[in-house]
Amino acid sequence: MDRRIAFINPFGTDLYDEIIAETLVPQADAGTAVDVIHLEGVPANIDYLYPKHLMEVGVARRVMDLEREGYHAVVVGCCYDPGVRMSRELVDIPVVGPLEAAMNMVSYFGHSYTVVTDHGKARPYLEDLVRLHGGVNCRGVRTIDWFVTDMVEDTSAVARDTVAECLRAMDEDRAEAVILGCTIIGGCLEREIRMTGQYGDLPILNPNLMALKTAETLADLQLAGKYSISRRGYYQRQSQHDPADFEEVVRRYRLVDRASGGVSDPA
Repeated sequence: MDRRIAFINPFGTDLYDEIIAETLVPQADAGTAVDVIHLEGVPANIDYLYPKHLMEVGVARRVMDLEREGYHAVVVGCCYDPGVRMSRELVDIPVVGPLEAAMNMVSYFGHSYTVVTDHGKARPYLEDLVRLHGGVNCRGVRTIDWFVTDMVEDTSAVARDTVAECLRAMDEDRAEAVILGCTIIGGCLEREIRMTGQYGDLPILNPNLMALKTAETLADLQLAGKYSISRRGYYQRQSQHDPADFEEVVRRYRLVDRASGGVSDPA
């Protein structure tokens, strides 16, 4: 079954496209075409709340475009899972957040787990997301004290620091598995595994891979007519309540590219 999946690096730069494409695309199923893209016209640094909010609007706009372009699923490639729920309200194709996907899969790898993310600014945001996603078996959130702009300059050092923190988490937190709470950390570690053959036997979940495999499964279900997101409550569309108001929001705030011919939003 052929499926088209878009992996959006939501940063307003192409700086991270290569490491994601290099470490993720080879792990796609033979029937999957993965396009790694980034957003244009949004902040490159999304560690802070204001630029992250601006980026989330860009995510929603791009996801609507990707649905019209024929993609079967979208991964929003950041463990803040930015704009994922907003996008689900807007489109019918599956939209996957890497942290949510990894948390949904981690019980297959171990009973308890720790999340290892990049730096102290991210920790409380990830702690909130863990609670939101129902992480009752999460032992906590740890950091390696790297920012993503620096990670791509020395991916091997990032991988070494990550493995060291993961091992500490397994020892000190009694965590049976670890979720990497940053997609770029995941790319750095995956690159090191591919280059050296080390660390691949550790129960460390790469959120990029967990998101991709989730997207493939959900895309297959939709192509088979077995996926339909509920519009009865949380993901009810504004157009179901007030179509004219929704169209005015789209027009006024340019939630779609004018060149695309408008938004397709069946009630």
